[in-house]
Amino acid sequence: MTAYIPGHMLIQWHITERCNLQCTHCYQETLPPPDPTWDQLMAAREQLTSFVSRCRAANPAGSFRADLTITGGEPFIRGDFMDLMAILSAEPCFSSLAVLTNGTMLTPAFVHRLKALKPGFVQVSLDGSRETHDRIRGAGSYDQAVSGLRLLLQNHIPAHIAFTAHQDNFRDFPSVADLGQRLGVTKVWSDRMVPCGRAGSSSNRLLTPAETREFFGIMQQESRRGWLRKSRVKLQRSLQFMASGRRPYQCSAGDTLVTVLPNGDVCPCRRMPLVTGNIFSEDLMHIYTTSRLFQELRDRDRISPGCESCFYSRTCGGGARCLSSAMYGDPFRADPGCWLAAEFQTDC
Repeated sequence: MTAYIPGHMLIQWHITERCNLQCTHCYQETLPPPDPTWDQLMAAREQLTSFVSRCRAANPAGSFRADLTITGGEPFIRGDFMDLMAILSAEPCFSSLAVLTNGTMLTPAFVHRLKALKPGFVQVSLDGSRETHDRIRGAGSYDQAVSGLRLLLQNHIPAHIAFTAHQDNFRDFPSVADLGQRLGVTKVWSDRMVPCGRAGSSSNRLLTPAETREFFGIMQQESRRGWLRKSRVKLQRSLQFMASGRRPYQCSAGDTLVTVLPNGDVCPCRRMPLVTGNIFSEDLMHIYTTSRLFQELRDRDRISPGCESCFYSRTCGGGARCLSSAMYGDPFRADPGCWLAAEFQTDC
């Protein structure tokens, strides 16, 4: 039987767990392990390029796309990060190369070098107004992140803003959307906080189903308000289609998304840290095609418990599987923020 290979793959590669901030909602642990060495980075790169080349060979000519996103921790904390970026940008197998950062270490020198490499985009995290953001990420981090965004845009590098929503900040989203519009970023989007890592003890800050519905309504209002503007608010994450009215979004973890951690561990998503193998001891293609978890995540006919009566049971896939995994220890249960699932449970 031919192994399943999708026509598009997003690889998220975490090259460090170290960070210069201590965000209260972070999915990482407080004490980071040692960084991979340069030789280990190069070994991981060989695995990634081999994986992509074999995926492309398994698809008809010209139909496969592979996007690589580099993140951490904070990737700019590594002194050799820009050297790695230069090597990766020259790899013909990747369709695009992007960076996820907190933005506080974006100096003119870094951004000048990035400009020459022509990344697809650089994403900067902002979690509310200056007061809210600094309370979550540390004093002064808001101004540093906004300064980083300005540097990117001044150098014509596409910039995105990512917002992590929880009870302490979700009503601040309009201020972030407004900033994105004033700066001229390409996209503003949001995921919900997942209680793992440092945020593992913060499950009481998760949005309730009612708050999730309210938050997505706020996002939709901002999306409509910015319809004719350069900066767009995108509702293309789990459950957000119920506010936008667009086609249901289904979690891509383990299907078109593969995550590689600094120590070589492979998991479906960084916010679903369920390890399926390690690229320093196993072949990434073998991990992707044979992992039982990955195979189960790719089963689009599977209906999550709690979703049986829902009209979207097959098209939604149960919502954010990382949230279900963190809350229930089972990625295949209904999203804890889904108001429809909550209504079904009440009816029962």
